[in-house]
Amino acid sequence: MGSPALYPPNSLSNDSNSLFKMILDNLLDGVYFTDLQRRITYWNQAAEDITGYKAGEVLGKYCADNILVHVDDSGCVLCTGECPLSRAIAENRPLRSDIYVHHKSGHRIPVETRVCPITQDGKVVGAVEIFSDNSRQWAVREKVTELAKLAFLDPTSEVANRRYLDQQLSHQLDQHSRFSTPFGILLADVDKFKNINDTYGHVAGDAALVTVAKTLTGCLRATDVLGRWGGDEFLAILPGITEHMLAVTADRCRALVARSTVPVGSSRIQLTISVGAAMVAPGDSAESLLNRADQHLYSFKEAAGGRESL
Repeated sequence: MGSPALYPPNSLSNDSNSLFKMILDNLLDGVYFTDLQRRITYWNQAAEDITGYKAGEVLGKYCADNILVHVDDSGCVLCTGECPLSRAIAENRPLRSDIYVHHKSGHRIPVETRVCPITQDGKVVGAVEIFSDNSRQWAVREKVTELAKLAFLDPTSEVANRRYLDQQLSHQLDQHSRFSTPFGILLADVDKFKNINDTYGHVAGDAALVTVAKTLTGCLRATDVLGRWGGDEFLAILPGITEHMLAVTADRCRALVARSTVPVGSSRIQLTISVGAAMVAPGDSAESLLNRADQHLYSFKEAAGGRESL
């Protein structure tokens, strides 16, 4: 312990401290303070809302305890290595980054972070991190409301249903036929899904679908369409994308789902997905495009040694 308390600031009066706390507690951005050892000393209401973790669950814990398990878009864990917060302390300068945090319920959330060192008498004594739910999520929430109104929402995963996906795929194919507009699709399924249902029950299986859907949503752009294709399969339609970016997005989806979990009692189920990608080609029908994505998905499973086996 031994580090100075970083919240409220010691240099402020009690009245100033109260005002400072009130302002921080009413921000829409998540805010937390740490000492030099990256021990969390303050956690505001927005941080609770964004991550699902209450202040009492994180205060006194260290970033290295990996509560939020910050990862980059390749799924690399940051909290136990050179994370932006430790860099800001070491280099005594503010840093900004786009990363993914682990929500208490298991899925991944894209956030924009701004980290700044805290100095006292000219010395760095800790840091403050401000993070906000990426704006993509607001668009997603509006889309969920819209889909529900139009009966296009899958009630289990809370993403678009197959009926809506069929319409959007038909629209994109029409746009491509008329204007040569490029688009790609990602077909993903949850590895060992039957095993999850058989071992932990259908409630856990449904929770796995929700976690995957939320994590995939955070991997995609606001203009992309994600839906449940059927069973444990999800389909994403990505308009105006290049073949390279489609491959990058597929890798990001796999990596971030692999960093997601489903809580079951006192334990957590680790999730993975297999993904097949396909770009639209001249003369494609929905069937031919989906068949190519399906072939790529199962080629990936085979290359990975059979993702369905235990």
